[in-house]
Amino acid sequence: MAAAAQSAGAQPAKLTVEEMMVPALDPGIDIYVRNKRPAEMRSFRPARTVLFVHGATYPAHTTFDLPLDGLSWMDIIAARGYDVYLLDLRGYGKSTRPKEMAEPPAANPPIVRTETAVRDISAAVDFILRRRNVARLVLIGWSWGTFSCPAYAVQDPDKVERLVLYAPIWIGMTGRLAVAEPGRRLPCYRTVTREEARERWYGGVPEDKKATLIPAGVFDAWAEATFASDPDGARMTPPVLRAPNGVMQDCAEYWWAGAGKAYYDPAKITAPTLLVTAAWDNDVPPLMARTLFPLLKNSPGKRLVELGQGTHSVMMETNRFDLFTAVQAFLDEGGEEA
Repeated sequence: MAAAAQSAGAQPAKLTVEEMMVPALDPGIDIYVRNKRPAEMRSFRPARTVLFVHGATYPAHTTFDLPLDGLSWMDIIAARGYDVYLLDLRGYGKSTRPKEMAEPPAANPPIVRTETAVRDISAAVDFILRRRNVARLVLIGWSWGTFSCPAYAVQDPDKVERLVLYAPIWIGMTGRLAVAEPGRRLPCYRTVTREEARERWYGGVPEDKKATLIPAGVFDAWAEATFASDPDGARMTPPVLRAPNGVMQDCAEYWWAGAGKAYYDPAKITAPTLLVTAAWDNDVPPLMARTLFPLLKNSPGKRLVELGQGTHSVMMETNRFDLFTAVQAFLDEGGEEA
């Protein structure tokens, strides 16, 4: 299937691309939304309308729409007859940065908590549903998106056709996110350098696999696009990417082992759900997906896929088609039923 996906990607359909700023549910905040679809597409269906939601640190547009060999993951899904969107939450990418991000990080408490992310998802979803005159859509969440998207699905179940969660977070967060341990006062936002991003990416990868993990030039291309998305951070010495710490505060209060409670109730998820995890994910270990899976008691046709090779960012790695194929099969199944 991976070979077929690569072959299909060799001659992509002509795609229409649109960018828009959507008013958030809070005054003074606009969120960036990008859309790609086949140029000839004239009719729209819930099962073929997709929204990508990003994680805690990096924006959606430099992750899901980063061309590798000329094609991004967004391109590949759109070329198969889907109306595909991505969303940069406030504080990230091309969306409005809250005023607190113009101040020193210690001056304010963490901003953009998950409840705020859910509000931005809600604004984007409602915008898309109105735009296409459809009742529901498919959500694809990565990392932080694997609890903001389910939280939204619990809040508005009638608007979610299917749910895809890559690197699903569950109780017992360890490792890198130990910075969010209970009782520690977190700043408003955190900063990340390129070298820190590189080190994090390779964490957990066997030494003999590191040389072939990321295709040549991909890290630099991703870093250039990602760090350029924060012009103020790019002017610092060294250049950094700023990311709101609201998600870290939520990890401390919910997912961190000391807190030990879930942000949402998996039994309230009623949409078909796919969980995908990767063996070398040092941020969100596969055990979390295995623990979450049986708790999705009311998700019809739920699936769990474990990738043998890949990290938290497998969508930009050599083995990315393993992820793409698993997700596409799940999406196409819904598309056939629609």
